[in-house]
Amino acid sequence: MTSHFVNRRQALIATAAGVLALGGRSAFAQNYPARAVHLVVPFTPGGSSDVLGRAIALELGRAFNQPVVVDNVPGAGGSVGAEKVARSPADGYTLLMGHTGTLAVNPALYPKLGYKPTTSFTPVAWVARVPNVLVVHESVPAKNLAELLALAKAKPGQLAYGSGGNGSAAHVTMEYLKLQTGTSFLHVPYRGTAPSVTDLLAGQVQVLFTGAPALLPHIQAGKIRALAVSSPKRIALLPDVPTVAESGLPGTKDFEADQWYGIVAPAGTPAEIVNALNQQINKSLNSQEVKSRLAAEGAEATPATPQAFGQLIAKEIPRWERVVKAARISVD
Repeated sequence: MTSHFVNRRQALIATAAGVLALGGRSAFAQNYPARAVHLVVPFTPGGSSDVLGRAIALELGRAFNQPVVVDNVPGAGGSVGAEKVARSPADGYTLLMGHTGTLAVNPALYPKLGYKPTTSFTPVAWVARVPNVLVVHESVPAKNLAELLALAKAKPGQLAYGSGGNGSAAHVTMEYLKLQTGTSFLHVPYRGTAPSVTDLLAGQVQVLFTGAPALLPHIQAGKIRALAVSSPKRIALLPDVPTVAESGLPGTKDFEADQWYGIVAPAGTPAEIVNALNQQINKSLNSQEVKSRLAAEGAEATPATPQAFGQLIAKEIPRWERVVKAARISVD
């Protein structure tokens, strides 16, 4: 009789504890956020990471009725800002606007990187993909990708291409194209995308393969010629520009090298907070207003689960590691 009473009492205590724990978790998620959230953009203002980060911050601030502050923390290809977030409390109040370079390329570029993309962070939301566009100065006679590659093979190492710096997205994308097609171009690194575009317009370099937002105004103004896009399908803003894969050239089948962006949180961030953020971000990305805003920047909204974004990161790391090693890319 006593044993039965004790067992029953223990069962009641366990049930009550479970209810309280469940209630605590629900209240925790329901009360989030109770103060300002900081979204770290690991690059200077004005670039795609900054533009996309501010768009998401605005929407989250409206939805949560709390400030979402964008903190620009540039340095070492996004590594400085990423490491800051990795070392922040896992409470949902410090997030990172991640990028292909920060989360997939940097592990191969920086041997002493202060974070590991797959273990230092919890994936929250895949925000967007931004196609890279291969463009040439008007003085280059090539009218399509095949002609450009033929020109490069006829004059190996003489055509110069610009990038936003060693290890930048423009650098690794062009090196990927070179490796896939067996061609040779001369790399000219700059301190950022803007000066590389400026020198392309001036004819100081002849080729650039970088994100659409920086190039679209100049393509539309007829100042530079677009030859191909890195995405699996053509993009709406450049419907007449074929994909690299469409060229049918050796090494270009299934070619895809878009830049992608997404939000991660420090590892260990509670699932309830991750899910709340993911649901709200996806809701924003599915709205016509945000879709149109991103499209105007040359970006495509990519709402997905945290798991899907995590799988993308894990898949991309070895791919870009192979490119970095094969092309012997190193940072200053």
